[in-house]
Amino acid sequence: MEDNLKPYAASSIGSKGRVYDENKPSERSEFQRDRDRIIHSSAFRRLVYKTQVFVNHEGDMYRTRLTHSLEVAQIGRTIARALGLNEDLVEAICLAHDLGHTPFGHAGQDALNECMKKFDGFEHNLQSLRLVDYLEKKYVEFPGLNLTFETREGILKHCSIKNAKSLGEIGQRFIKNKRPSLEAQIANIADEIAYNNHDIDDGLRSKLIDINEFCNLSLANSESKKIKKMYPNLSSKQFINEIVRRMINSFVNDIINNSSIIINEKNPKNINDIRNFTQLIKYSNKYSNINSETKEFLHINLYQHSKVRKMTDKAEIIIKFLFKKYSDSYKLMPKDSCLLAEKKTSELGKVGGSRIVCDYIAGMTDRYALEQYEKLKN
Repeated sequence: MEDNLKPYAASSIGSKGRVYDENKPSERSEFQRDRDRIIHSSAFRRLVYKTQVFVNHEGDMYRTRLTHSLEVAQIGRTIARALGLNEDLVEAICLAHDLGHTPFGHAGQDALNECMKKFDGFEHNLQSLRLVDYLEKKYVEFPGLNLTFETREGILKHCSIKNAKSLGEIGQRFIKNKRPSLEAQIANIADEIAYNNHDIDDGLRSKLIDINEFCNLSLANSESKKIKKMYPNLSSKQFINEIVRRMINSFVNDIINNSSIIINEKNPKNINDIRNFTQLIKYSNKYSNINSETKEFLHINLYQHSKVRKMTDKAEIIIKFLFKKYSDSYKLMPKDSCLLAEKKTSELGKVGGSRIVCDYIAGMTDRYALEQYEKLKN
């Protein structure tokens, strides 16, 4: 199942294992099992109603966290295959990386972090790990999904030193300034490629991004000239499809080519070498600049657009309203969350109850958060 992997790739045989020991079925690798558990989790299903940029009900054609996660996994597998790395591990990390995201995208995350400022804050990567470690209730034998160390390590893309100290071995790389597996590095950069280019796609389709301004970007400019020369009579929709496809392909090819050169230069012998090196999966200098240019363009022309700001401002109001309501009265939450919040408050004080309120809100879909806001407001 894991034949032909490079010696420095992550493998089931070399895995650091799971928190709770289990029997190992022969028909699937450890990372295939992780992927399957993630796909069958309730948190994964909820991603279909969680925002990428546009609030879920704004239009059916725009991306959600679920479609984004699937697109990240596709890009990640392509890169992993080309580099001789473990596709199944990359896929598992990609599919799980956004499980802890709040409703309403980054606006919801920022609002919840503000609410939790007195109680160690809110980090969506840490919430994704908390979800697969504790909050999912799929199995009777153990809490969470009991994923492998390598998948959990990849999920935890960012983490403060303070929080890392409470995470045991999985937090050590943040304290000791080590790197994760190449598979985790691929998942991270595949997320960025998908995020940037698909936000451009959604922005162009919604007409919040002006197509002529977009074509002034260096990569978009060169690709648009090629497209217009080859296909002079394309519709606007066809042109958008083609230019976004070409841009993704360009970024992916650059990652594969540049990372191959770096890996050959460093000549790692095993996965421990990978952890001690600097980042090996990265853009060339040219594409690093193109990536920065693209992100700056998106920030100015999409994320700060008045229509998007209107949505994000409303999201902030909703999240903060719900947090205050539930914090003031745990009984407004479902019975199991209410009882757990009361228990944690008695054990740990306000910080314990607030974390349960945070878990409950973070798990909401856009639609459910809106419904609860309207219900409690009235």
